[in-house]
Amino acid sequence: MNELNETIHVRKGEELDIGKLEPFLRRHIPGIPAAPLEIRQFGTGHSNLTYALKAGGWEAVLRRPPLGPVAPKAHDMNREYQILSALHPVFPIAPKPLVFSDDQDIVGSPFFVMERRHGVVLDFSFPEGVEPTAELGREISEKMVDLLVELHALDYTKTTLANMAKPDGFMERQVHGWIGRYERSKTEEIEGLGELTEWMAANIPESPAPTVIHYDFKLNNTMFSEDFSRITGLFDWEMTTVGDPLADLGAAMSYWIQKDDPVLLKKGMGKEPVTVMDGFYTRKEFIERYGEKSGRDVSNMHFYMTFAYFKLAVIIQQIYYRYIKGQTEDLRFAHFGEFVKSLIQHALLTAKKE
Repeated sequence: MNELNETIHVRKGEELDIGKLEPFLRRHIPGIPAAPLEIRQFGTGHSNLTYALKAGGWEAVLRRPPLGPVAPKAHDMNREYQILSALHPVFPIAPKPLVFSDDQDIVGSPFFVMERRHGVVLDFSFPEGVEPTAELGREISEKMVDLLVELHALDYTKTTLANMAKPDGFMERQVHGWIGRYERSKTEEIEGLGELTEWMAANIPESPAPTVIHYDFKLNNTMFSEDFSRITGLFDWEMTTVGDPLADLGAAMSYWIQKDDPVLLKKGMGKEPVTVMDGFYTRKEFIERYGEKSGRDVSNMHFYMTFAYFKLAVIIQQIYYRYIKGQTEDLRFAHFGEFVKSLIQHALLTAKKE
């Protein structure tokens, strides 16, 4: 198993109160054995805090927001719980949610618990003993495209997501909403930002028919069986909504790094992801397969890619803002200011490729 599936001792300052959590779990989740509750932490991820819970043979995952103040409407645990409740019955790749609580006395914030899945999550390396061949890279790429197409084919009107959906004017709200989020987390002036935001506001395309969109669709949110023959889980549904499927594809491509990308783009999260290896699709190949499989027109993807790089820059900026303000001391975030600048420049270059 690779490092993304391994847990660590809970980081200092991020501990959960087992004396309050354990009785709550036993009251609300049936079938937990009498064995003592053990808590460990998933060490990866840059946003929500995620913990592995275990009592005898019972396992689950707890998610809560990061410590300190968070951006408005971000890290909404109840919303993610409701999304999983709606999707799991019709899209079982989404984990089954078990319980939600807004009682902040238990872990210090609202949280929810969901089933734990086991398998391989890829990010910077393959598990020990797995030979990363070009054929395997292609197979993984194909499965990622096909999963996104399958998600976008769901009929959201037959789920409770229909009650949460406001697809009309989706891209208008997205562009102006994310510009606003950047302004609220701004720490310095960045060259080219004004030009970029003006271009996006002036070039918003007409969206295709709305679908369920994951909006954080990336390789390290996806779990594979150990032989990579199938996908066993898709995680981090916090940003899921009903909207423009091409915005979802664009967001996915902003995370999909390829071999000839600039160094800072490749190493913004610390290391080069496995998608730079031989056999993995380029973004062009990924988009073309998506267009073929979904039947959607992908000729306007340069806009969605531009917006996706900007959106990713804002997400990174929000984390960097928390670091600068002393709301987190996680040293992984110290270089994120430079990463934001690189993403803004890459977004501008993408806009000019039309």
